[in-house]
Amino acid sequence: MENEMKFAPVVILIDASYLNNTGNNIANHFAPLVNRALPKADLAVLLECLALDSGLKQGENSIQVIFIYDNSQAELTFCAPSNLETELNNVAFRSSLGEFSLYAFQPSDMATREELFTESLHLIAESKEAKRVIVVPAEDEYGDKVIKILNKMKEKESITAFGMNPPASEYNYAFEMLGFGILQALGIRSEELG
Repeated sequence: MENEMKFAPVVILIDASYLNNTGNNIANHFAPLVNRALPKADLAVLLECLALDSGLKQGENSIQVIFIYDNSQAELTFCAPSNLETELNNVAFRSSLGEFSLYAFQPSDMATREELFTESLHLIAESKEAKRVIVVPAEDEYGDKVIKILNKMKEKESITAFGMNPPASEYNYAFEMLGFGILQALGIRSEELG
């Protein structure tokens, strides 16, 4: 990611490999429970859920979504659209929350996905433009690295991390369950789980 990148007031930073693995695991787990084949998750619905669960209100918000992915995994196989290179890079859509602008980046040969993700998070932390920060890190892979960066962000209006397990160490930002948004995007209704 280039240092000259301008950030929107709302930034959603997503580890695409983690999101893809989690989404596939949830779809495979819940399809037998609801006793039906599940459609591909609607990515726009998922992104809206992340924004809403982090407290964003309807309006003319400018929301920047940044996917970090490995070259070997350029598809979000559990959802549609899915291709990070051709369908989810440098595109946008509008909803009642505002405009979502999507970008996808992969590390160069000299960096790992984790390094690119944490460096991107540092840049967002330093950005004056980014007021609301929403992250979907690979919680099992990154350990406390993301927690430490998020805990140092003091100037932001709102910081929300999504995952499947609350952080084990102390944190001073909001944590939300990623699974709820994925279930919504997969079209699973709460009454089906009752």
